[in-house]
Amino acid sequence: MMHISRGALGNILLIVLFSSVALFGGSITPAAQRPGLYLPLLEGKNIALVVNHSSLTQKGHLVDFLLGKGIKVRKIFAPEHGFRGTSDAGKHLKNSRDSKTGLPILSLYGKHKKPTKKDLSGIDLILFDIQDVGVRFYTYLSTLHYVMEAAAENHIPVIVLDRPNPNGHYVDGPVLKRKYRSFVGLDPVPVVYGMTIGEYARMLNGERWLRGGVQAKLTVIPLANYTHQSFYSLPVKPSPNLPNDRAIALYPSLAFFEGTVFSAGRGTTKQFQLYGAPEYTIKKFSFIPRSMPGARYPKFKGKRCWGVDLSKRSLQSIRAEKRLNLSYLLDARRHYPQKKQFFLKSGFIDKLSGSDQLRKQILSGKSEAQIRKSWQADLAKFRKIRAKYLLYP
Repeated sequence: MMHISRGALGNILLIVLFSSVALFGGSITPAAQRPGLYLPLLEGKNIALVVNHSSLTQKGHLVDFLLGKGIKVRKIFAPEHGFRGTSDAGKHLKNSRDSKTGLPILSLYGKHKKPTKKDLSGIDLILFDIQDVGVRFYTYLSTLHYVMEAAAENHIPVIVLDRPNPNGHYVDGPVLKRKYRSFVGLDPVPVVYGMTIGEYARMLNGERWLRGGVQAKLTVIPLANYTHQSFYSLPVKPSPNLPNDRAIALYPSLAFFEGTVFSAGRGTTKQFQLYGAPEYTIKKFSFIPRSMPGARYPKFKGKRCWGVDLSKRSLQSIRAEKRLNLSYLLDARRHYPQKKQFFLKSGFIDKLSGSDQLRKQILSGKSEAQIRKSWQADLAKFRKIRAKYLLYP
């Protein structure tokens, strides 16, 4: 049964489709594989796509599928890692053209993170379809924020094709403080927020978190057969350094190492499934980062790092924790001789965690239990906000 509601916010158009199969079983179907729900909304319009390599339908890439259906795709906006999803993390990308279709590709990474009025000239509608992993510092979330903001300011509707959140089964971590906003965290949400990209888009609108409190005219095309406790194995790597389901599950906990002197496995085949540094004092496991696609200049390139291998942990056991695991970060600092130099001078750990609190707590010797307790009041407030925008059980 289809239910269409314009909602209390007036300018949010939400399409939600549920059936008895969706609630009680069946294979999860991303919105891109439900063309009957969105193709009628695209006909006769000049479309801009926000897509990358993960934007797949049952018949190939969304760009090719839409062009084959006669949809007037005019340009592509690409997030971090590019349209093909192969560029290094943090690498500034240039505008280009797609070799297959000839369509212009505009990078939304580097200095140009938000579409301009000129970028959107002649565009009637923006279609967003990118696989997220449900972690605040994963930058596709910030791309969504800026795209919706630009769309609202230029009075252009946005359609989000919803996709499963592989970390959607729990909510945890410190909530970002506004003072620490950056491209690895724009909104006051915890590290793991337990929402699909479509639900998150609804929250951006409903909470008026876009600049100036603007709201986009938003349509969310829903998943079929999804609940927040569902397990969904991603058919392609969402980015070069998340190679498998285990890495995606460990990413919320291990990405904090990006703000420390430790490596989280970039430059190996076990990215975000291990951690270490040359000075780690326990010498039971080692790895040597090498230059490779997606990590041309990894931390400690060519140097032997001692550390901990998590690649044998079962995915089931990681998911069953339903929480950030701070023991890895605390262990690394405990077994690093130069404790005052553990966090990078850049302060990147504060951007990742969303404030300076986590860094200060670790430096002062707080336990994991004490640190986790400090999050709970903010998490309780967020859960109340989150509940207003959920589309799935």
